Amino acid sequence: MAERNRKILFVTPPYHCGVVEVAGSWPPLGLLYLGAQAERAGWTAEVYDAMTLRHDYKKIKKHLEQTDYDVLATTSITATWPDALRLLELGKEVRPGCATLVGGVHPTFCWRDILKEPQSPVDYVIIGEGEIPLYEFLSRFDDTEQRHKTPNLAYSQAGELVANPALDFNDDLDALPVAWELLDWTKYKYYVIPDSVLGAVSTSRGCTHGCTFCSQQKFWEQGWRGRAPKSVVEDIVYLKKRHGVNVFLFTDEYPTYERDRWEELLDRIIAADLNIYILIETRVEDIVRDEDILSKYRRAGVVHVYVGAEATDQETLDKVKKEITIGDSRRAIELIAEYGMISETSFVLGFLDETEESIERTFQQALEFNPDFAHFLAITPWPYADFFDEVKHAIAVEDLSQYNLIEPIIKPDKMTLRDIDLAIINCYRRFYMPKILEFARDSDPFRRHYLMASTKLIMKSSFLIKKFAKVGINPLAMMSKMLSD
Repeated sequence: MAERNRKILFVTPPYHCGVVEVAGSWPPLGLLYLGAQAERAGWTAEVYDAMTLRHDYKKIKKHLEQTDYDVLATTSITATWPDALRLLELGKEVRPGCATLVGGVHPTFCWRDILKEPQSPVDYVIIGEGEIPLYEFLSRFDDTEQRHKTPNLAYSQAGELVANPALDFNDDLDALPVAWELLDWTKYKYYVIPDSVLGAVSTSRGCTHGCTFCSQQKFWEQGWRGRAPKSVVEDIVYLKKRHGVNVFLFTDEYPTYERDRWEELLDRIIAADLNIYILIETRVEDIVRDEDILSKYRRAGVVHVYVGAEATDQETLDKVKKEITIGDSRRAIELIAEYGMISETSFVLGFLDETEESIERTFQQALEFNPDFAHFLAITPWPYADFFDEVKHAIAVEDLSQYNLIEPIIKPDKMTLRDIDLAIINCYRRFYMPKILEFARDSDPFRRHYLMASTKLIMKSSFLIKKFAKVGINPLAMMSKMLSD
C-alpha cells in the first residue's frame, strides 16, 4: 500500500475527429478499470474526461491548476497521441514534480520512440494490459527503486531505455474491479435514443484473427479471454439500477467468439428483463453461425450490430488476412435486417493498387450488400500493424492526428490522396442520399426513428461537413431538401 494518500489524475486526450463522436458521448471504460486499481492501492483517483466535456487546453490547464495530483495518466491510440503528448506537457508545466504515465495501443508499441525524445514529458509507459502493473506501480511509488521494478513498465534512466518483463495476461477478467462511481453518468448520452444514458461494458478481451491492418490482434497477441455471463449481467444490472443506464455498448472486439458463452449471456440478459438497448461489434461469420439464435439477440436488446466487411473482392480480403468470405458478409447483413436490428459496416479504400474502377466496384458491392449504414474509410497504416511495412514507402502523411480512418494517408500507385478523398466523399453522397427516403418510409416505428435520427447525426457531423465542403455541398441542407420534396 502507498505510505500516504496520494492522487492519480486520469485525463482523456481532447481529440475530436467526428467519426467516433457522431452517435454518442462514450464512457472511458478503460480508465474506470485503472481507477479501481488505483483505489485498491490506497490512492485517490479522478477521471477527468476532457474529450467528452469538449474542453480545450485553456480549460484543461485550469482544471490541472485546481487539482493536486502526484501522477498524471492518460491512454492513447495513434490518432490521439499528439493530444496525449500535449496533455502530459501541460501537466508537467503546471506541476513539474508530478510523474507522468501513459498506456494504450500506441504507447505499447511505440514506447521506444516516445521515451527517447529529448525533453519528453513522458516519465513512464505501461506496456500492454495495464491494471495489475498500475496497481504495482502505485503501491511501490514512494520507493523509486521498487517502482522501477514494476512489471510491464518502460522508462528512461541515465539515457538508457528500460522495459521490464511483462506479466502474463490476466485470465480472470471477472476479478478485475471497475470504479463505476468515478464518472458522472449524466454526461454520457446515445444521441439516437431520446433521454438515454450510455454505458460501456466489456464482456471479453482480444481477437484470435490476424488481420494485417488491425492493431488489436497484436495488442492481445491473437488471444481471447471471456468473462462469465453472470458477472457481465451483474455489471449491466448495477449500471441500470444505480445510474439509469439504458443503452449499453459492448466494447470488446469479439463478444460472440464462444457461441455457448454468448448464448448464455443473451439468455441471462433476457431473464433479467431490463428493457435496455445493446450495441455490439462482431464478425460476419458469427452472425451467419448464429442464425438460429438471432431472435435472442433482439430479445436481449441488441439493436445495432457492426460487422467489418472491409473489402468487396475476395482477393483483397485474403491479402489482408480478414478470414471471411464475400458470401458471409452479404448473408450477415441480410440476417441482421431480417431480425429487426440495425446493420452497420465499413468498406476500406486507398490500398496501393486502388483505381477509380476498383473503388466503383467496392461502391456497387456496398449497394448490393445494402447495410443500413456504411462507412467508407481510408486505409490507415498504424506504425505497429503488420500492414505498415508493406506500404511504408507510400505513406504521404506524417501527422499522426490524421491517422483516423478519415484522412487518406497512403498514396496509391495510380491515384493521388485527393483522388481518394474525393472518392470517399462521392461514396458517402451516393450511398446516403437514396437511403434518406428509404429510412423515412420504413414501416417499423423504432427503425424509422433510429435510422432517421442516425442519418441526421451523420449529415451534421463535423467530419462529413468538412468533407462535403470540398465539393460545395451542405449535407444537412441536402437531406432537408430531399425530405421536403
